[in-house]
Amino acid sequence: MNQHPRLILLHKQSTSGRVRFLCLPSGIVAFAPFPEQAALHDADYSPTVLNQPTAIIRQAELQLGLPEGAVDVEAEFQAWVDTPAGDVPVLLAYFTTIDPPFEAAERIGGRFIAITESRALSELERALLRRAYEHVLG
Repeated sequence: MNQHPRLILLHKQSTSGRVRFLCLPSGIVAFAPFPEQAALHDADYSPTVLNQPTAIIRQAELQLGLPEGAVDVEAEFQAWVDTPAGDVPVLLAYFTTIDPPFEAAERIGGRFIAITESRALSELERALLRRAYEHVLG
């Protein structure tokens, strides 16, 4: 049984190419952390394709207090996490603003981090970040 998708939210600076990830108090997976025993599937694992991520993107914008269109999905990225409740898709989304929405992140207790600042995250989240970062860099 598939669970509700989760998001990794990032901002890529158009001029410098600097990539920063939104890190919430619970980690980098928005908006609910994975259970401790969750594990990342191999990159080629893809039981289904999510064609309509619109609802989760809009939910992210609302939770962050951002206008519609401030977050967009990276359609070519999808990862799957194995949990006791079933497989959970993880989508990659990016902020469409020129600068990261720092104030929106702060309102919900979050901050933007570079991948080099991810040491405090769980092994699963670091693996998800690496996969997302590699995808963004091409």
